Amino acid sequence: MIVKIVILFLVAMGVLAMFGKLRFPGQQKLASAKCQTCGRFRIGKGACPCTKDKKK
Repeated sequence: MIVKIVILFLVAMGVLAMFGKLRFPGQQKLASAKCQTCGRFRIGKGACPCTKDKKK
């Protein structure tokens, strides 16, 4: 009985691992929303605050 539970658990973990490797829609958009210099997420269409400080 315990062997069946362990096998089902391992199968479920394997299925979750396969779903975790899938590429979900919108990941590319999220990756491009980060600032390239500091890595923070940019909100809106303006420049990142780290680049605004450098221009002064």
